Amino acid sequence: MAYAFAERELVERHLEDDIELVTGGTDPADHVHPEVVEAMNSVGFDLANRTPREVTFEEVQRSDIVITMGCSADDVCPAGWAGENRDWNLDDPDDQSAEEVVRIRDEIEAHVSELFDEFEQELSERD
Repeated sequence: MAYAFAERELVERHLEDDIELVTGGTDPADHVHPEVVEAMNSVGFDLANRTPREVTFEEVQRSDIVITMGCSADDVCPAGWAGENRDWNLDDPDDQSAEEVVRIRDEIEAHVSELFDEFEQELSERD
């Protein structure tokens, strides 16, 4: 969900040349959960054909910011990694009610929007 919202923010804010998105989990499911597909469909995103993937050590190492959804990234981050880690402490939508998945979706959307507000601010201060 976060990646879909981030892709939208990237395009709408014209930041494609400034920000590279990477998505993945430390223990990804083999499919996007149906309740997530349904919740995202209701706001215009089709995730039915997406497949969760594992984030690599190298991807984490190259990243300036790593966002985790409800777990620490300490076990996957290299010891000397100087990047920033933010844990949004979200509930796992798997096996949740439709209403709960919508709540989680909306919380993720708000976090992503706030993060891109920060990115825009930082980029404008550089100019």
